Amino acid sequence: MPVRALACLSTRVPGSQSPPFDRDSGTERPEVSKVKLRMNRTRTRWIALVWLLLCCGISVFGGYSLQRASPDGMGDFKGVYYAARCLIQHGDPYESGPLRVYQAEAGDRSRPSAVLHQILTRYIYLPTASIFIVPFAMLPWGPAHALWMILTAGSLILAAFLMWNLGANCAPAISGGLICFILANGEALFATGNTAGIVVSFCVVAVWCFLEERLVPAGIVCLAVSLSIKPHDAGLVWLYFLLAGGVYRKRALQTLALTVALGLPSVLWVSHVAPHWVQELHSNILEDSLRGGPSDPGLGDAGRTGPSMIINLQSAISVFRDDPRIYNPASYLVCGALLLVWWVRTLRSRRSKTGAWLALAAIVPLTLLATYHGPYDAKLLLLAVPACAMLWTKGGPIRWLALLATAAGIVFTADIPLTILLILTKDLRISTAGLSGQILTVVLMRPTSLILLAMGIFYLCVYVRHDPDQVEPGKSGELSETPLAPTLA
Repeated sequence: MPVRALACLSTRVPGSQSPPFDRDSGTERPEVSKVKLRMNRTRTRWIALVWLLLCCGISVFGGYSLQRASPDGMGDFKGVYYAARCLIQHGDPYESGPLRVYQAEAGDRSRPSAVLHQILTRYIYLPTASIFIVPFAMLPWGPAHALWMILTAGSLILAAFLMWNLGANCAPAISGGLICFILANGEALFATGNTAGIVVSFCVVAVWCFLEERLVPAGIVCLAVSLSIKPHDAGLVWLYFLLAGGVYRKRALQTLALTVALGLPSVLWVSHVAPHWVQELHSNILEDSLRGGPSDPGLGDAGRTGPSMIINLQSAISVFRDDPRIYNPASYLVCGALLLVWWVRTLRSRRSKTGAWLALAAIVPLTLLATYHGPYDAKLLLLAVPACAMLWTKGGPIRWLALLATAAGIVFTADIPLTILLILTKDLRISTAGLSGQILTVVLMRPTSLILLAMGIFYLCVYVRHDPDQVEPGKSGELSETPLAPTLA
């Protein structure tokens, strides 16, 4: 019997009308190839999802262990939770109302630590965040914080999977490695319960919805939630869609309208309960920024070299001149100049999906550098992974520069590397009196800001040089055109 016939007999699909191989040429039929491709894509997605779940599980377990062992566990979530409960009870969340509610409900745990006391007496969120926290505040503490951790983990995994699914079209191994590293280094996020986990995840999901033009209403809701809770995390991402024009501008305006519609009742509610909330919020922010405070980027807080490090540009400039009248204007000048270049390029460029991902990869580091941010906010770097994967397909030096810039930004904002950095440098005594000591202090103890600045400049240069009209067929790296690779490796 001919070999071709043996192949047809051995691979015949039960119940089918024709063999999987063409009788004349002996080649596989196109419909069979498509079935195999779909099976490979499904298998790849399941493998990726397992890895993402495993890496996020590491962070959840580590964060849960830390928050159980620390008296300040879930401190950030306690701040918003008890502020919302105070608001429900018609108390002022911007004064000492959350502390009184905590002491009334905590029982034997009514004596908060110094850090938790500070959190409960200095509420620094806008009133627009209240409407999203109140549903959790209506529950007892146990179910509320459990649901918060579940929502944080679930939304983070969804955002990571969507970014991997896009990056895997060009570089599955690179995308998978970078994203898994981000997920495996979220212990501080789950230990503190910071709202950045949900805000960043919702922002990433919204970007995917807008650029892929799928589930757009869900994307509008997600971005509206992000803007309402932490506008300094999602604000510049929203600005890109506003400047890009066309349907993107329409999505941005729809998001703004929903944000106003959802936030206005909260503002009216808070204004009724706390008529002087604007002055009180301003006072709380100023107190947090005082020397040694949690938002102070200066040299007064020795603990700023670990996962609690402040990563905005002020933390690096303050080493050279620890004066807010110097490091604040200097930071705004540098970030403002880069933002202006990005703004002009976005207004003048023609819309393309590749250009959109490059624009977002450039604006994410600037978001983290311009105003106060911590390492948990840096999960926003998920938005840079698709651009890195796209540049990886270009070949040449740019692929390695893209990988180096993105990987460095991710590694030096991750909890485990920052903890190792803290251990290695905690006994260092470097004088900052001279220029050499100042440079050494920045490089060894506060490198994150400079690395993010370098990453932002790199992607901004690529974005400025990008021409959507000069794309080689088959080599464009467009994330929606190339089929998924069959495996992660």
